[in-house]
This record gives sequence, structure tokens and C-alpha cells, in this order.
Amino acid sequence: MITRRKALQSLAGMAAAPAILRARRTPGDKPNLLFLWTDEQRADSMAAYGNARYRVPVWNRLASECVVFDRCYDAQPVCTPARSCVMSGTWPHQNGCVHNNIALRQDVKVMPQLLDDSSYRTGYMGKWHLGDEVFAQRGFQEWRAIEDGIYQAYYSPGRDKNARSAYHHFLLSLGYKPDDTKHPNSFTRNFATKLPVEQSKPSFLGQEASNFILKNRNDPWMLYVNTLEPHMPFASALNDLHTPEEAPLEKNYPGIPRTPEPEAYKKRRRSFLRTGFEGHDLNTPEGFHRIHRNYAGLCSLVDQAWGRILWALEVSGQMENTIIVHTTDHGDMMSSHSLLAKSVMYEEAVHVPFLLRVPFRNQKPHHIPQPVSHIDMIPTLLDLMGKKDVSGFAGRTLTGTLLGTRPPEDIFIEWNRDPQEGGPRARTVVTPDGWKMVLHDTDVCMLFDRNKDPLEMNNLYYQPQYAATVRKLRVKIEEFQKRTRDGMTLPEPGSAPPSAA
Repeated sequence: MITRRKALQSLAGMAAAPAILRARRTPGDKPNLLFLWTDEQRADSMAAYGNARYRVPVWNRLASECVVFDRCYDAQPVCTPARSCVMSGTWPHQNGCVHNNIALRQDVKVMPQLLDDSSYRTGYMGKWHLGDEVFAQRGFQEWRAIEDGIYQAYYSPGRDKNARSAYHHFLLSLGYKPDDTKHPNSFTRNFATKLPVEQSKPSFLGQEASNFILKNRNDPWMLYVNTLEPHMPFASALNDLHTPEEAPLEKNYPGIPRTPEPEAYKKRRRSFLRTGFEGHDLNTPEGFHRIHRNYAGLCSLVDQAWGRILWALEVSGQMENTIIVHTTDHGDMMSSHSLLAKSVMYEEAVHVPFLLRVPFRNQKPHHIPQPVSHIDMIPTLLDLMGKKDVSGFAGRTLTGTLLGTRPPEDIFIEWNRDPQEGGPRARTVVTPDGWKMVLHDTDVCMLFDRNKDPLEMNNLYYQPQYAATVRKLRVKIEEFQKRTRDGMTLPEPGSAPPSAA
């Protein structure tokens, strides 16, 4: 592997020709796009969102140079649906990716196809989870996959089932042997958790992304880099990097609500408490605490990889002509309400970080408190990259929000049933003034006043004094459904909690 020191030495060898070191373009040229995203990252994993304990200096430094969207929400709190929205600017119920492991339809375009500019060099590196995992597609010229075995079953007909990811071949080059007994000639996700930092998936992506940036410094480019981490498995070489005090249990642990809660959420909690997770007993605070410390280590693992990528951007003279995005697909409960992972409408699962750096607009770093959605990501980036017409998308450009001219808007989130898992469907509205309502079609509904109850411990939905608020917010969801042609059937107005609750 090329280390930072070796790369610096290599660049230093070009000192006789300084023009080679720096991009031959000016800030007035077509901007680059560097889209850095993680998997299952809580918003409150960096200082910009109130957590100064995690050891993530690169994230924190980047945030200090960015517009920080304090209240960004995903489209659906699980991988494939969330990614489908980020990549296409369409809702899961519109693009068909309503649960995990559904391939994004070919007629649904993603960023390179939407920008439609052949002068750009394009690359996608890391987790994809939208079909045909290891194969270059959708207008991306360079492709560096990190996942393969668990996705083989979802390759399209005619695809080579023996094809493996770039990371797989990287591990082979180091002399490692595949360990996956379920998927022959594959490495399990757990295998990577036992490797040193420099051989981890984030480090591999950091090096590959740096190479892309340096190689294409004389042309406009678009690069998406997506780590698996801090997604489970919750383990790495940095498990003990954080002290217990640096990764404490969440304020709403155990946080089991006394007011009505969806049976689907209770079922998830019972499963975690009954079986534990990755060998940790979750009936005790110690089990959750150990996972939380490991999770913090995974955040640091990604942080060091981001540092390498941003170094390549800066040393090659492209920092001031590159739009930088940092976000994730969804969050993680990480002990809140005694839950792990995502798949619920609690804030920890649906609230995501969103940093945006647009240096050529002279945009001063600041925080935007009004809620925004991933549905606005595509039109915003197309707008910033010079696309003249960004109308016709499900979302709207946030450039007006950056300038303080776009009024606050309601945000919507959806949950669509996986036939194999069952459970309810849901539609959620989050308002600028702090209300959040979740309507389940076959389960308990929820209403939270987040101004008074930020930890979401008190479900107000079935309390008579909030009936007017419920009616008002229901109208907002109905209007959203009509506007987006969403056919989910909402529960009857004024209905009592389902008996299962």
C-alpha cells in the first residue's frame, strides 16, 4: 500500500515541474464533486452536532469549513432505500427500492447520468447496495467495490457470479485467504475487522480515492466514496481507542417508553435483549457500552481515511474548486431506547449528518437550523455544478437555503414493508417548528413534541388534547402522498391503538 509518506515523496520528486503538482484549472472552471458518505453514522458523532468526545479530528476540521445542516433527514432508515434517494433524487416508493437488496431500475438515472457532461471523469468507490455490486455502471467510469460475497445472490442475470470486489483482490495481494463458508471464494465482513488500520476497508478506499484525485487533477471529476463503516460488524483495530467516558451510553438509555409504542419496535427490542448482538449481552449496560466504544472506533477509522483523501485534494491544488459533501444513508440507535441499528422512526435512526463545502461561492461556514432532506441532494448538487434546469425532481435545490431565502419546509420520511420481514408501513412528517408525527398503517402511531421532548419518550398521538395537531399533520402527509403518487393507506383518523400494542 502507498503510504502518505511515500505519496509525499513521490510528489516531491515532481518539484522540478511545479505546474504538474497543481491543477491546471482555475476556480472559475467546472467544479469537481467529492461525495464522502458513510453507512449508519449517527449525526451526533462529531463536534458540529454536539459530540466533542469522539476522536474524529478530520471530520471536525471539515465541518468547521462547511455549511452544517443541523437537521437533515434520510428518506427511509435502511440502506438500499436511503441510497436510492441520495443517488437519484427520487423517493423509494417512486424508484422501486422499497427495501434492501432491490436493484435500482435502469430507467432511474443517478448523478453522472443526470449531469450528462462527458468532460467529467467519474468514479464510484465503496459500498453501493443498489444492484450488481462489483460492476461499473450508471455512468461511473472507475469502480472500486469493497463488498461481494453477500451480494452475489442479487447480481443481474448474465453477470459473472465469480466476479469479486477490488478490496477482495487487494486482500489476496497481501496473501490472505478467503474465509467465507457460505459464499465460496469470498471474505466475510468480520475478516476485515481483525486487520490493522492500513489494511481496513476505509484505508483501502482512502488510497484508491487519493489516486483518482491526483490522476485526474487536470480534468473536472466527480467521485463518490462510501465506506461500510461505522455500520456493523461493530469491531475494528480501534476498539479500545475511546475510553468509556468518550463513548457513553445515550441519554435515552434504557429509554423504554411508557406511552404507546409500535409493536414492531418492541419486537426488535425483545430480539436484541434476548439474543444479544455480536456476542455482547444487551441485557446489561456493559454490553451496549462495549458496542458503543467499538462504534466510536469505527468512526475514527473512517476519519483517518477522509484525512488521506482531503490531503490529496489539497496537495494537488483542487480544494478551492471542489464541492465536498459528507453525509450518511441513515443513523444508528446505539442504545437509545435499548435498540441498535436502524429501521425505526426514532430520531437517532433518521437524523443524519450533512456537511457541504462550496468554496467558490464564498459561502462562509455556518449552521442551518431548519430541517432538510436527502431528497434535495440531487437538485442541489446539479444546481451548484451549473445545471441550468433542476426542476422536475421530487426535491428542490437548497441553494436558496444556503442564502437564507428559502423558507423552512416540512420534511417527510417513509418506511416500506419488506415482504420477508413483515411489519407495518409508515409515513412521517417533521415540521420546522419541532413536531414529528409517524403514521403506521397497521401499528401504533406516534407524535412527539421535540421542543419539549427531544429524547422522544412521550408519545402524544392518542392523547385527546393533541387531536387538532394530529389532524393538521395528517393533512401534510396526505398532501405529500398526493404530490408524490404514494399509495400507502393511512390509518383511519382518530383510531385507537392497535390491540397488539
